[in-house]
Amino acid sequence: MDDWRESQEILVMDGRIKVPYTWSAGEVGTSYLEALRDEKRFLGTRCPNCDIVYHVPRMHCPDCFTECERYVELAGQGELVTWTVARRHYPPLSPLGGRFGYGVIKLDGADTGFLHLLAEFEEGELVTGGRVEAVFADEREGSMLDVKYFRPVKGVE
Repeated sequence: MDDWRESQEILVMDGRIKVPYTWSAGEVGTSYLEALRDEKRFLGTRCPNCDIVYHVPRMHCPDCFTECERYVELAGQGELVTWTVARRHYPPLSPLGGRFGYGVIKLDGADTGFLHLLAEFEEGELVTGGRVEAVFADEREGSMLDVKYFRPVKGVE
């Protein structure tokens, strides 16, 4: 008896499944997002064992798994660790309407960096190690987009 799988044609159906979901930001994430929204402040957490300051804050150190019990206030400025500029205008990826890029920013007081939008810069103005500052949205809702983007700090060599 022949195996039916050997003679059966394989059909493929194209489809799309939308699976909306929401999740809690948790205790640490909620404190962080509230500080951004309500006070335009950045928070980090310090590992008491490794002495590393994490931004975005974490409940536990990813290296030694120690609980990070203490919040640390961070500056709204920092170092541009690495970056890229979007050279093609594509509306879904051009949230600011003009020249923009993405950068990894290490805020003053933090030992780790995070990815965010860059704007308000001229050609050649972004440099690795350059100084950038946060520009906050007028209407803040408790998300990372409460920081509209980062821009170069003017007058810094």
